[in-house]
Amino acid sequence: MDSYAVGYARPDRWSRSRPEDTVSSSWHAVEAHRPPAELDGEVELAACGAIVQVWGGHRWDRVGARDTACAECKQLTRQQLTRAG
Repeated sequence: MDSYAVGYARPDRWSRSRPEDTVSSSWHAVEAHRPPAELDGEVELAACGAIVQVWGGHRWDRVGARDTACAECKQLTRQQLTRAG
């Protein structure tokens, strides 16, 4: 995995079964197999399985440090980056 794009869990794509999870962790990591800017606006599957819309101008290494980033995405990307390094 070369990089991660940033995805945002839009209200109309939040999980109805776990709405409390999406309100506090709206930002997700999306595996980017091409430059994240090229994915801007695309609806993709996040590392944690959430359906999100990619925000190409955001960087996961910055957004993933926020409290509003998905804890599962943080853990999964940390594991990937550790294996790659």
